[in-house]
Parts: sequence; C-alpha cells; structure tokens
Amino acid sequence: MKISTRGRYALRFMIDLAQHDNGSYVALKDVSARQDISIKYLEQITSLLSKFGLLLSVRGPQGGYKLSKQPAEYSVAEILRITEGSLAPVSCLETPENLCPRKETCQTLKLWEGLDKAINDYLSHVTLQDLTDENTAAECFNYVI
Repeated sequence: MKISTRGRYALRFMIDLAQHDNGSYVALKDVSARQDISIKYLEQITSLLSKFGLLLSVRGPQGGYKLSKQPAEYSVAEILRITEGSLAPVSCLETPENLCPRKETCQTLKLWEGLDKAINDYLSHVTLQDLTDENTAAECFNYVI
C-alpha cells in the first residue's frame, strides 16, 4: 500500500482547516498558500471530502470550507479511505469477502490479513486532533506491531 498525493494532501488540508478553525469558513486560496498545494488540486479533494460529508462549504467572497465535525471525531483511516479507496495491502482483501480462488490454500493470507488489521487499527486510532496536537503526537505514533 502506498498513499497517493491525493491522500497526503487531503490530510494536510484537513489538518490546516482544524488548525485555522475560528468559527468562520477558510478560503481555499489561504490553504493553498499555506500548504503549497494548487487550488485546482484542492478543489478535487474538497469535492470528494464534501460529497462524503466531511466538510461544510459556502460560496462567495466570505465563503470557503470548514470541518463538519470536531477534529477528534475524524480518523485518519476515514479520510484516507475516502481519498484512496481501499487501504488493503493486497488485492484479495480489498472487498469484504475474499474472492480469491486460492484463499483456502494460500500460505501468505494470514500474513496479509494481519498487516491489513494492523494498518486499519493504527489509522483508525489516529485522529485529526492527534495530528494537530503536538503534545499527543509522540504518544499517538508510538505503535508496536
């Protein structure tokens, strides 16, 4: 599994919104300047995140974006699943039911299932708040497999 630019930029965008939340909407041009991400790319990301209810948006001169819930209510897994799709390390684990014809005899399936569980457990327990809070970041990222 390799996280794409879209996934990484989506996390940066969401962190930026959390850090600059003063109750009003944040202009895309401001995030673009702070994060050095093109407005066109951010528009694609915001469209996707808005579609899934992670963002609130308002058009116009005072418009922009803000989080639809508190930063602690977003998991990194949720954001990455929306932008990346499956986080599975192998294709046979991308769907709820493993349809691989070799699943009964696959000697590596348990390995991939364990890795998939570790990835999902870890990313599900890291919140947007964790990423914005420097004090808890060290504790949050101390994960043992």
